[in-house]
Amino acid sequence: MGVPVKMHSYFELTEPAYDLWVEGRLLEELGFPDDRRTRVEIIGGEIVVSPVPYFRHAAIATQIQEAFVWPRLERSDFPWRAVQTINFNLKDIRDGYIPDLVVLSQTDFDTAGAANALNLTAGQIGMAIEITSKSTAAEDREPGPKRTRRTKWTGYANEGVGFYLLVDRAPDEPMVTLFSNPNRPRGIFRAEKRWRFGETVVLPEPFGIEIPTEGWQPWDE
Repeated sequence: MGVPVKMHSYFELTEPAYDLWVEGRLLEELGFPDDRRTRVEIIGGEIVVSPVPYFRHAAIATQIQEAFVWPRLERSDFPWRAVQTINFNLKDIRDGYIPDLVVLSQTDFDTAGAANALNLTAGQIGMAIEITSKSTAAEDREPGPKRTRRTKWTGYANEGVGFYLLVDRAPDEPMVTLFSNPNRPRGIFRAEKRWRFGETVVLPEPFGIEIPTEGWQPWDE
């Protein structure tokens, strides 16, 4: 991905940035075309505008999504669906993310589809998935000691998302980490499990699926 544009929450807008984001009007308010080639998110109260990712990033997202398709072909009762780039409204903390993927139950999938929902909320999401790029990795990871505002890691925990899968493509140590057991008041995940690129990610119940990572590559963009 290219370099994201970060804007303070007090950027001159006609309404609060979060309210505009929830209504799907923030891109227009900022003067960006709504052409599906620009993502606008609110992370830690700050507006972050990013271009769409490069192919390798998108390919990993597609492989993860496909890992949720195969069990449905074998088991009619498999309840999980993976959806790419849908808005996630973190209404309790007034942030707005666009995860690379979200995993939701078939029931919530059908409900959101019937409503043609613009935003999903934490009660509909079984797992959030982010894939890092060089310019956005700091927004996806657990915040370091010098960071003063929330990252997505913090926000997912604050909002009570039960599982957060982070595919970190950093060249020095590409790694997949499953965070779980969120503590909402503290905004932290209390458990994690890691896999190196090339290993098979084994998601525990309630998902119970495997995701091969052979061929996944770190970023070079």
